[in-house]
Amino acid sequence: MPENRGPDRAGAGAVPISAAAEALGVSARSLRYREGLGLLPVTKDQPTGRGHRHRRFSPEDLRTISAGLELEHRFDVAPAALAFALRVLAEPETLAAVRSYGERLGRLAPPPARAMDFEKQKALRLLRARGGQR
Repeated sequence: MPENRGPDRAGAGAVPISAAAEALGVSARSLRYREGLGLLPVTKDQPTGRGHRHRRFSPEDLRTISAGLELEHRFDVAPAALAFALRVLAEPETLAAVRSYGERLGRLAPPPARAMDFEKQKALRLLRARGGQR
């Protein structure tokens, strides 16, 4: 009796990479490239008769990949840029480094807390200056 390991993402309706690529309008090589960047959903490899493992894509996988391709086209970004954006969102240290760089370039405003600190310090200086004028 087969062991029940939860839902099998690559079960019924799953297709090999060649069919997935055709359905998505990209090449299999392009899908492998995106997989290397971490832009494809994690799936189980399916063993074949020769002991090799071949990835199969469920309808949900295809919808997820299609959403990623749509982001690339809508925002005119390369797959590597989308992969880096996901990394920035997932890693606080990377986010902080990119934010700091954006601030130094003048493309990002300081976070609200820092802006509030600046305004608070400015108000305190004004109060001190007025206190000395009495």
